Amino acid sequence: MNGDIVVLMGGASREREISLISGRAVLTALQEAGFTAHAFDPSETPIWKLAEWRPAAAFNILHGGAGEDGTIQAALDLMGIPYTGSGVLASALAMDKLRTKWIWQANGLPTPHAFLVSRETPVEKVIERLGLPFIVKPVREGSSIGVAKVCRPEEFAPAVAAAAQSEGGSPQQVMAEAFVRGRELTVAILGQRALPIIEIEAPEGRYDYQNKYFTDCVRYHCPAALPPSLAEEIAQSALSAFAALGCRGWGRLDLILAEDGRYELLEMNTNPGMTGHSLVPMAARAAGLDFPALVQAILAEARHD
Repeated sequence: MNGDIVVLMGGASREREISLISGRAVLTALQEAGFTAHAFDPSETPIWKLAEWRPAAAFNILHGGAGEDGTIQAALDLMGIPYTGSGVLASALAMDKLRTKWIWQANGLPTPHAFLVSRETPVEKVIERLGLPFIVKPVREGSSIGVAKVCRPEEFAPAVAAAAQSEGGSPQQVMAEAFVRGRELTVAILGQRALPIIEIEAPEGRYDYQNKYFTDCVRYHCPAALPPSLAEEIAQSALSAFAALGCRGWGRLDLILAEDGRYELLEMNTNPGMTGHSLVPMAARAAGLDFPALVQAILAEARHD
């Protein structure tokens, strides 16, 4: 690709710190590969400045908020700048965990039952529908921020209050989701193929923000120890889930393999992390792609609508 590349990183979401780490890694990989690449933080410089600079493409590694919900994608579309990752509609849908589930359900893909809750929702009704334990999480948030497992009725109200917190001022919508006990898996998608499946073993099952990015106590198995037929079935379901949302370029699907052998799709990440702890680079390595090659493969898929 000829011309300057801007790496969109940072931003104003609660995932800013991780985006900066991801962005620096991507920027370094591009520069070392011979690209003329520059960092661009839309929380420090207005995004419309890119219309004056006219880069050849934008590598979008913003996590959460406007960088992942279709807002930045719409701005780049209006400016005619190709960008990595999914377009406006797919980004907006994937950011909304509940609407993602509705689309998957309509396409016959398995996903745990979930519905909107608030501080006024009687916990007895939630338990009646989902049983105990169940999961409470923000509808529009990433990196496991605000996610809690509710094991006792008295934990419900604090979990909803924590999940409803938002850096944007207005409260987050919150959903309750059926808890599925089993093995935590993730499938990275690059272009039209699923990369080797990763199994995640976190201490006490807590694959939260801290354990994801800032500790070394999580164990990863890539490729996951699965029967070949099951691994292929999960990979095909991941590609179907990706396509159902209209995603493109790259992404990562999280799911649970239940104790009874069934699997349930949890959520789609359209701008996954690219840090030293991140899962897409790990899966790419297992497929024979080192980090620079992965970055260039993602960039090669850049386009605008």
